[in-house]
Amino acid sequence: MTGDLHLDERTLTEQELTDAARVASRAFYDDSYFRYLFPDDAVRARVQPMIFRTQLKHIGPQGKLATIRDANGEIVGVSAWTPPGAWPPSLRVQLAQLPGSLRAFFRQLSALRIVGTYLRTLLKVHPKEPHWYLMLLAVDPSYQGRGAGSMLVEHGLSVADIEGVGAYLETQKEENLAYYRRFGFELSQTLNPVAGGPPYYTMWRAAH
Repeated sequence: MTGDLHLDERTLTEQELTDAARVASRAFYDDSYFRYLFPDDAVRARVQPMIFRTQLKHIGPQGKLATIRDANGEIVGVSAWTPPGAWPPSLRVQLAQLPGSLRAFFRQLSALRIVGTYLRTLLKVHPKEPHWYLMLLAVDPSYQGRGAGSMLVEHGLSVADIEGVGAYLETQKEENLAYYRRFGFELSQTLNPVAGGPPYYTMWRAAH
């Protein structure tokens, strides 16, 4: 627990999935990758919650969601982890994601093609060794710098350490590299899947 913040692992209700997706959308609203995909602010504000909600709702049966709540129980941070052997997602999970993805990218075909290029590139370099994959880490901007992100990362890594496996993540922000190094992650690769598009950074934390 950090001040009035606490970590919660309860299964999210439909409304809480929406709330968590909105937190992620606010956290990534000015992200260079999403700005590249959706340059129009209004489009980005409409599409991002759908993308994140689909990701959170259909993480897969073995995926682990955790949230950070404030003193009133409101969600202010969220993480999504998948365990060893669960990435890429199964066909069943991909099919479950499809309706939400289609809604999100309706009339955004150019963005969908770009996403496909990024995903194919990331999939090629995804580690084969057993690991927990930090698929999403998001903290509401108004709560950043107060320890919420650290609580979520440390919680996920504690599971990886118990199992004796590594951990892996991707980030679009170069300034995040120093942040994740605090938890033992090291830069693996800098990827440039699309000419003129923002880079992606992959990071690996060896088993402890």
